[in-house]
Amino acid sequence: MAFSDASLTALRVFREVAERGTLTAAATALGYTQSAVSRQIAALERAAGTTLLERRHDGVRLTSAGRIVVRRAAVVLDQLDATARELAGLPGEQATVRLGWFPTAGADLLPRALTALRRTHPAITVVSREGGTPALVRALRAGTVDLALLASAPPFRPPDTETPALTVHTLTERSLRVAVPESDPLARREYIDVVDLRGRRWIAGSGDDRLLGVWPGLDERPEIAHTARDWLAKLQLVAAGCGITTVPGALGPVVPPGVRVLPVRGGPGEQRRILLAHLPRPLTDAASRVAAALREAALESEVQS
Repeated sequence: MAFSDASLTALRVFREVAERGTLTAAATALGYTQSAVSRQIAALERAAGTTLLERRHDGVRLTSAGRIVVRRAAVVLDQLDATARELAGLPGEQATVRLGWFPTAGADLLPRALTALRRTHPAITVVSREGGTPALVRALRAGTVDLALLASAPPFRPPDTETPALTVHTLTERSLRVAVPESDPLARREYIDVVDLRGRRWIAGSGDDRLLGVWPGLDERPEIAHTARDWLAKLQLVAAGCGITTVPGALGPVVPPGVRVLPVRGGPGEQRRILLAHLPRPLTDAASRVAAALREAALESEVQS
């Protein structure tokens, strides 16, 4: 079997596995059984005559051949999808940009940029999706998003170690802050000393992000009173006096009533960056305009916060 005979189904399955990072996650996203996904990958590897995925205990990793296949498969599948849209009378691919964004970017930066873009370039359609930074990096590599807003913390390493390296631009860099209830004595200050964070009850993330929401430089085992994946839920719990939580500076303009967001002094600086990343190739005109809108929105948000 030659690789030119590989099925489109196998290519779609392979791209999903490359993006999701595990066979199980890809199977769930596609509505397949894991064994069906395994069979499609095995068929594609037979057609390629080489191993495309390195199976590891924590998921899968693309081999050199796998990176070639996913890059080429993304082009083929995108063209087929664009053809289907044209036949259905929908906007052409040249006016559609697929954007990935990490959760807190959706609170202010993303809607600010999209509002401006609708006013200046109404012909551009932006299709967006939320995800964690590792998942969005995989989506860029798999060709299922054109641009991605990523979160980065010290020591600010590249988003991944694959080659070629992604093209990355820093949109903002701000200090991590702490959200406290307005009724808390700390809220009467202009800043919080890091020693005042000891012995506090924290509202943290859930699952793999369990410590997201707890001050990173804390010199004690934190007391986590509540866990929540959603940032708005965390802030509403703060407003209700249930604890305190960390927030990136970008969330300052959209905190709910009853919450005060303050900088922290003392200890190592806790900086956070918002990055805009894409594959190392020229962007389409539409994607370039979306990127420009995101840069402008980041500047406006920084001035107003």
